[in-house]
Amino acid sequence: MKKKAITSPKKKSRVNEKPVILITNDDGITAPGIRSLVEAVKDIGKIVVVAPDKAQSGMGHAITIGQPLRLHKVQMFEGVESWSCTGTPVDCVKLAVDKVLHRKPDLCLSGINHGANHSINVIYSGTMSAAVEAAIESIPSAGFSLLDYSIDADFSGAKKYARIIVEKMLSTKLEKHTVLNVNVPSKPEILLKGIKICRQAYAKYVEDFIERKDPHGKHYYWLTGEFVNFDKGKDTDVWALANNYVSVVPVQFDLTHYAMKDKLKNWEK
Repeated sequence: MKKKAITSPKKKSRVNEKPVILITNDDGITAPGIRSLVEAVKDIGKIVVVAPDKAQSGMGHAITIGQPLRLHKVQMFEGVESWSCTGTPVDCVKLAVDKVLHRKPDLCLSGINHGANHSINVIYSGTMSAAVEAAIESIPSAGFSLLDYSIDADFSGAKKYARIIVEKMLSTKLEKHTVLNVNVPSKPEILLKGIKICRQAYAKYVEDFIERKDPHGKHYYWLTGEFVNFDKGKDTDVWALANNYVSVVPVQFDLTHYAMKDKLKNWEK
């Protein structure tokens, strides 16, 4: 009797499945900006939200060490699995991959941030650090920011362009470490001219610490400063935003200065 060949079970095809999209931020899970981002893309992927339980602005790429991290499942967005995390934006990405999704998502989106993350702000931004962390883990990502710090900011333009950019990311074969820094002018949607692919401007805050006394007579300091653009190029994110374009800057976590590395080669002799 001829025996039938034993075949291994076929792996379930994911060709027709919606992409898994992780969404996080640094303003906290209750911020209007993250709700706007969820609404912008909720129908084009399986959305999972893991975001801080409170504001984490300016946290940069900090991670939590020496104290416990907690995850709480919450009902924040209709039809979307959502988790609140006691940690930083980077903690949220790490926990999402390891403990919530148990896999790498197809895309990670961070934002929409309340306030600018152009130029030097990318260094300090918790929004962008979450996106960078995803890229480190080989997850293409983007951070979205609106140049309006107001709690009642109009996110309509940012939602429109977030969706456009996410659709472009999904339809393009991106390098696995791709991370995009997207900033949107605080203008009515009708005044936005479109997308500009830019470089990061050399612009920064000229800082000052105001010295004050608390009710007990002890000194404390309050950071203030003025934003100054030292870069007059018309290919920068600052120029694009000032001219009502949505700026998109591809960034990277490799901080090697390659030109300087070549110049310093003679030190090895």
